[in-house]
Amino acid sequence: MAFGDYPAEYNPKTHGPYDPARYYGKADVPFGQVKLGELGAWFGRRNKSPSAIAGAVSRAWWRWQHKYVFPKRAGIAPFFQLTVASMAFFYIINYPKLKHHRNYKYH
Repeated sequence: MAFGDYPAEYNPKTHGPYDPARYYGKADVPFGQVKLGELGAWFGRRNKSPSAIAGAVSRAWWRWQHKYVFPKRAGIAPFFQLTVASMAFFYIINYPKLKHHRNYKYH
């Protein structure tokens, strides 16, 4: 699969119009239904290649947009979500500098 191509598993006659938020590979047990004893085998069945990870991130992005951004009457939730996510991201990347400014109480 090259950049910009449809996934190899996608068949327009079977699946209909292409949806970027849908996984067209072989169906597996959802993560919420995996038992603790089967967790290692479940992670072992995952494709860990860079293109598979990029595809998973892309599908998550499209699902988020379809749920919060694209509805006709979208609210203010996506703006707050992006604000909180950016605040958390910048706090994490600046944490090494911020930890030197802690106020300790010495007794």
